[in-house]
Amino acid sequence: MTVKELLIHEIDAMSDLELVNALDVIRSLRSQSKAQQSKPPHRKGSGKSVLRHVGKWVGDDLPECLEMVYASRGTAKF
Repeated sequence: MTVKELLIHEIDAMSDLELVNALDVIRSLRSQSKAQQSKPPHRKGSGKSVLRHVGKWVGDDLPECLEMVYASRGTAKF
């Protein structure tokens, strides 16, 4: 049996209330499918937009900041 035939067989055995609920589900699935088709695919950011605003390091505390970062970082667990 094909999927369509199996669906028709199940539909024939359903009550009116079940049919209304099934129709709602089918319409919801179709509208979600149409919405996903109309969306452009998502791109990951490159980070370039952030770098435009960062600028260069200003100050003489870079070594202390690096020491603080090294002292406070933990071990990654994957």
